Amino acid sequence: MSQILEMIAEALVDGAVSTVKTNVQKAVDEGIPAKEILNDGLLAGMDEVSVLFKDGEMFVPEVLVSAKAMQAGVEIIKPLLLAAGAEPSAKILMVTVEGDLHDIGIKLVGMMLEGAGFEVINIGVDIPAAEIVAKVKEIKPDIVGLSAMLTTTMATMKDVIDALKEEGLTDKMPVMVGGAPLSPMYAEKIGGFYSSDANEAVTVAKQLLSVSK
Repeated sequence: MSQILEMIAEALVDGAVSTVKTNVQKAVDEGIPAKEILNDGLLAGMDEVSVLFKDGEMFVPEVLVSAKAMQAGVEIIKPLLLAAGAEPSAKILMVTVEGDLHDIGIKLVGMMLEGAGFEVINIGVDIPAAEIVAKVKEIKPDIVGLSAMLTTTMATMKDVIDALKEEGLTDKMPVMVGGAPLSPMYAEKIGGFYSSDANEAVTVAKQLLSVSK
């Protein structure tokens, strides 16, 4: 791997947004293909962040800064990726279900998924099932991710999944679920795919879409 790509990855782990931007631009100027910059620089750095977070050596605020650095780098190469005919990344619609106002967890999951190369659309908190169904029809995501942090809103997840099933939207579109009160058994019972934290969410999303790392 070229030295500049290693520098991009290291700067991303450090959360050095301006350094990431400078080095990504330098890599572009050196003629390194955009896909190589993405995979061997930005995504390699986010993989390292993911490992450090899982091992308890990085914490949520630091992960969010690294994710911001990742996004800044991607913005520079996005036009080049499109021009090179790069396949659009899988789209994940994320939402906190009706009755629940918690968003830190789902934002972190979204950041980690973006860091793994997914396109993430977060439509907010306290969203009714009918609105989620309408949004799914509108943007046609590859996966829907539902979050609930209260025992009282766990049941609402089932309502959303049932509403999506009634519309025939879950045939080819898996639904991921997560949140403090959930368990793998409950997820299976309501027809969702469980992940216990942001790292596992990335793994589950890749498995569901058969995306190789």
